[in-house]
Amino acid sequence: MGSIDYRALAVLDAVASHGSFDKAALALGITQSAVSQRIKALEDASGRLLIIRGQPAVPTGLGQRLIVHHRNVKLMEASLDIDLGNSVSMPEIAIAIDADSLATWFPDTLSALLAPPRCQLDVRLADSDSALQMVRDGSVFGCVAAESGTAIDAAAATSVTPLGTLRYVCVATPVFAGHWFGDGFIAEAVQLAPAVVGQHGLLARFLAEQLSMREPFPHHTLPVEAARRGCVQDGLAYGLMPQRLAAQALATDRLVDLMPGSTLDVPLSWHAWTLDTPFTKLLSEQIVKSARDYLQ
Repeated sequence: MGSIDYRALAVLDAVASHGSFDKAALALGITQSAVSQRIKALEDASGRLLIIRGQPAVPTGLGQRLIVHHRNVKLMEASLDIDLGNSVSMPEIAIAIDADSLATWFPDTLSALLAPPRCQLDVRLADSDSALQMVRDGSVFGCVAAESGTAIDAAAATSVTPLGTLRYVCVATPVFAGHWFGDGFIAEAVQLAPAVVGQHGLLARFLAEQLSMREPFPHHTLPVEAARRGCVQDGLAYGLMPQRLAAQALATDRLVDLMPGSTLDVPLSWHAWTLDTPFTKLLSEQIVKSARDYLQ
């Protein structure tokens, strides 16, 4: 491509982040015509299409690689400013994480990230396979993923750090349990009782392990952990809940463990690009520390 126009790369990044030329123009404080011209100049220089015009506008493979390069350069420039004693604006780092980690241990990472050297997070909610794909294509710096997720290509410049195990219990309100599971948590009852699940298939795995049950079962799918928890606590369904999140409700008999002594353990790992800046180093350190303080 010859020399790269980094102002044009900033525009490319904005279009991909906001999903349209007009929203990117508004965010950057320039005209939509200027956005179009800079994207066209980049495409002319590369001889390749960089943005697929649609609703939303999305980057091509080369477009995404240029965006990753632009974001990495911004992080390295901010790191150099620290070394030079210059004022540093807070760079933004995108990561992907599952809903249950986001609802339990992950918020403990945030306070340290706003202390020098400071960075801002763009957190994307995703299951393990989707999160790993985001790391693979460079749309996020790192992700939290279960070990059962699809592995990243070993040739990729990424590191993998085990975090610990997120333990789940299968719970319901006492009234719900008495109505649907009066004869015990058995396969026949499970095929009738309403459940609530996320998008990661954990309850199906739990039922297969504990009841040797692989048949479909009635359920609602709610991607947000707080919504699933509310559904269970309101007596509308049963489901899996992180054990430590359910502990107080279990101790006060607001919830009951449907299979006492039986849990589902999900090992988690932190997958991240090996980009050595104070910001990415601090982010990785805080994620590993917060996870290991909370997880089994």
